[in-house]
Amino acid sequence: MSAHTPKVGFVSLGCPKALVDSERILTQLRSDGYEVVPSYDQADLVVVNTCGFIDAAKAESLEAIGEALNENGKVIVTGCMGAQADEITNIHPQVLAVTGPQQYEQVVGAVHQYLPKPERKHEPFIDLVPPQGIKLTPRHYAYLKISEGCNHRCTFCIIPSLRGDLVSRPVGDVMDEAERLVSAGVQELLVVSQDTSAYGVDTKYRTGFWQGRPLKTRMKELCDAMGDLGAWVRLHYVYPYPHVDDVIPLMAEGKILPYLDIPFQHAHPDVLRAMKRPAASEKTLDRINAWRDICPDITLRSTFIVGFPGETDAQFEYLLDFLDEAQLDRVGCFTYSPVEGATANAIHPAVPEEVKEERLARFMEKQVAISARKLQQKIGRELEVLIDEVGLDGSIGRTQADAPEIDGQIYLLDDVNVKPGDRVRVRVTDADEHDLWGERIKP
Repeated sequence: MSAHTPKVGFVSLGCPKALVDSERILTQLRSDGYEVVPSYDQADLVVVNTCGFIDAAKAESLEAIGEALNENGKVIVTGCMGAQADEITNIHPQVLAVTGPQQYEQVVGAVHQYLPKPERKHEPFIDLVPPQGIKLTPRHYAYLKISEGCNHRCTFCIIPSLRGDLVSRPVGDVMDEAERLVSAGVQELLVVSQDTSAYGVDTKYRTGFWQGRPLKTRMKELCDAMGDLGAWVRLHYVYPYPHVDDVIPLMAEGKILPYLDIPFQHAHPDVLRAMKRPAASEKTLDRINAWRDICPDITLRSTFIVGFPGETDAQFEYLLDFLDEAQLDRVGCFTYSPVEGATANAIHPAVPEEVKEERLARFMEKQVAISARKLQQKIGRELEVLIDEVGLDGSIGRTQADAPEIDGQIYLLDDVNVKPGDRVRVRVTDADEHDLWGERIKP
């Protein structure tokens, strides 16, 4: 590229859904002729995509903005925290512009304003942008966002106020993107949204078209179609609607991965009602058992909140008992964070911070023991593994039970004759509470 090509730095914070937003902005900037660079000193301007979900995320976003200002000086802010522009400009009045989540045209327009597009003629979709767009993940896996926003009003969450109500992408557009990604070498599609199982609710499950054939805008039909592309398909952020049961047979058939990321958040009915979440833990256990009957290898991942306002000792003990009964495979847990704007902040009494931390420690101690037992049961099994990294001492991959960044890994010591993106058969030889070790089964 010529020396006068305008250069943009990019800082992407937050969840995989925000990462997809970053990828979309970067793809447009590259198509407009900008060069994306990896350091502040190389950049003519820096874009920071923020997270505003909880106070800790806001603090991280404000720190990242400050660092970009100190290191570069020309900063445009976008993302979830951009919906609360005053919080940013009160602390960092030097920022050039602030745009909110999903405002792709506005943030690209701000870049055009403060760093004009190159005048030279270019062919963006030939020499600048690969067919799958710009990806911030390794080339063998990609996040695929199928909708924006959420219709729920969980009392601990401000996402609907930041991103609005549910808007599902046309099913043909989703499938076209999935096909482009797989054609470009992606081996794993990680399906994300604010509420994956609500896909199509806003369109009344309208029938769309893909490659000339009708296809309903609904999670089951989307999963069925994606399962024919040949890549791993992993579902994240699945709200526990009754129709989630319909995708379990697809997992048993091997069409999509036997993996369900379903945030239960709590187990006690009173706490769930206060959260405005489904409130029947007995039915949840029945459904878990039914899923395992249909698909014995299913991996269940969930997240929980402890220290929610009003949570009593008895309600927390109920949650621990639920963990014993549910025997979930992968679990994340967080203490309640009183993010500004969450209606749960008005619930009393608030749980003291030291009690929250003690409950978090007890929760994780119990779940670590469950995880260790379940992983020990995998020793001796032969599993398909997707290779993520290869180093001097061996390679690291993930089984179908492990999503990138949040779950465990499997280590293949001294095995360097593979490459990232390879899918290989591995015999598990050892395990701890988080990870596995194994040996590749050579053909």
